[in-house]
Amino acid sequence: MVRLAVATAVAAWSAPALAPVVPAVADTLGIPRRLPPGQDGVALTFDDGPHPQGTPALLDLLGEANAHATFFLIGEQVERWPQLAERIAREGHTVALHGHRHRTLLRVPPRALANDLERGASAIENASGTAPALYRPPYGIFSPAGLKLSKEKGYANLLWSRWGHDWRRSITPQRIAAELTRDLQAGDVLLLHDADHYSAPGCWRNMLAAMPRILAAIENSGLKAVAPQPAASP
Repeated sequence: MVRLAVATAVAAWSAPALAPVVPAVADTLGIPRRLPPGQDGVALTFDDGPHPQGTPALLDLLGEANAHATFFLIGEQVERWPQLAERIAREGHTVALHGHRHRTLLRVPPRALANDLERGASAIENASGTAPALYRPPYGIFSPAGLKLSKEKGYANLLWSRWGHDWRRSITPQRIAAELTRDLQAGDVLLLHDADHYSAPGCWRNMLAAMPRILAAIENSGLKAVAPQPAASP
């Protein structure tokens, strides 16, 4: 009985971690993977920045294309490069919270997680002048405590419906673009990375090389890159 109780507790604690790869789990837990009904377009989202090379190059490219994106920023990186967070907001993109440190929530106790969220949000607001309203945990992995805290703090959680696996060392720009844009639909949330702080060194270069194809596919589908505006978590 003790073993069964322990196994049940572990399963309950770990269940939210399946949300990024099992849509039914995300739906059951009320974690959005797509834009809300009525929001036209697709959402370009970038995790793990800012990065001193990847982020400015991406901003230049987005500016040339007149495309909007959402940046899920890491507080410890914002503290290193606050001017990049400021530029993201100044150029009309959305700043969002990815935590202060890039750690899976399953390994972070509730009190430490609350401190992490507060410090990350404070760093972003101090640098950009805008308080983040959207939250995505590192790796997209929630814990029960993470879901509870994000609700208490009023964040709107957002995962993704498509990802380019661009953090891998060996993936090509062509493959990144293909994985993100095949049968693209209104409401899709696309996941990419403008930084390599927590992934394969230099992987952001493949992301940048894929972006012209991604932007062209969005335009050819008659869609626009828009800011996600989901309601706060229920």
